[in-house]
Amino acid sequence: MTGRISYLGVAAVLGIAMGLVVPVWGQDGGPMEARQPSQSASPQPPAQTPPEATATAAAAPAPKSSTVQDSKAQVRIPSGTIVPLVLHNGISTRSAKIGDPVYFETLFPVMVDGRVAIPAGSYVSGEVTESVRPGRVKGRGELMIKLNTLILPNAYMINLNASPKDASTGGNEAVDSEGRIKGDSDKGSDVGTIAKTTAAGAGIGGIATRTGTGTAIGAGAGAAAGLIAVLLTRGPEAEMPRGTTVNVSLNRPIFLDADKDQFTSPGQASTLAGPANREPVRNKNIPF
Repeated sequence: MTGRISYLGVAAVLGIAMGLVVPVWGQDGGPMEARQPSQSASPQPPAQTPPEATATAAAAPAPKSSTVQDSKAQVRIPSGTIVPLVLHNGISTRSAKIGDPVYFETLFPVMVDGRVAIPAGSYVSGEVTESVRPGRVKGRGELMIKLNTLILPNAYMINLNASPKDASTGGNEAVDSEGRIKGDSDKGSDVGTIAKTTAAGAGIGGIATRTGTGTAIGAGAGAAAGLIAVLLTRGPEAEMPRGTTVNVSLNRPIFLDADKDQFTSPGQASTLAGPANREPVRNKNIPF
């Protein structure tokens, strides 16, 4: 009885041991990989954008398109650029008044960086800002003009600020450093007038009295008459006839929109005859 119980106890122990070993081995006799306990993935918080980056992105301007940039490109014509002009309407101190219009045309193209910036045949308009008639004893006729607007052949208009540097009027007008156009003084003509009237008076006095005293008296009377003639008349007017050519200088840079200043031709100015050469003339009414 005791042996049977021992046998049963051994069998029970072996059965328990086999029950623990069998799950460890696979069907093919190899060891089975131990299964790790599953762990539930913990949710990750969403990525946060630093406040500095958000502020920078909000402050950064949107990039401009090339079309906008190109539309704002400009052609710069520097200060001091010389622009040759020809006058379409003559002016004179005899009749010109402040505010009277003056009309010019460009004679030669202005080039900037190898491109035509201002073609020949462009228009320039301005006005008379000063008109002074010559004095009777001294003082010359004076004209001053202001150039206000440049009109290109495609009707593109630009504000202009330019003054004359020199002028070819056909007479003896000169341009001073301020752009003022001055007429001739006619001093030689004044001296000639007095000499002429002196000689004529002396001749008349000598014939009338047949004496040297009469000649002297006549000469004095003639000189006085000549001086009176000079004092009662004005010197030569300052004139700019039609066809006068003027070189003007830009007093400040001007800027042209590149999309409107696209000329491939140098242009062509109107054909205007230049003014005829003339001598200064004083309007005189002398008795001899």
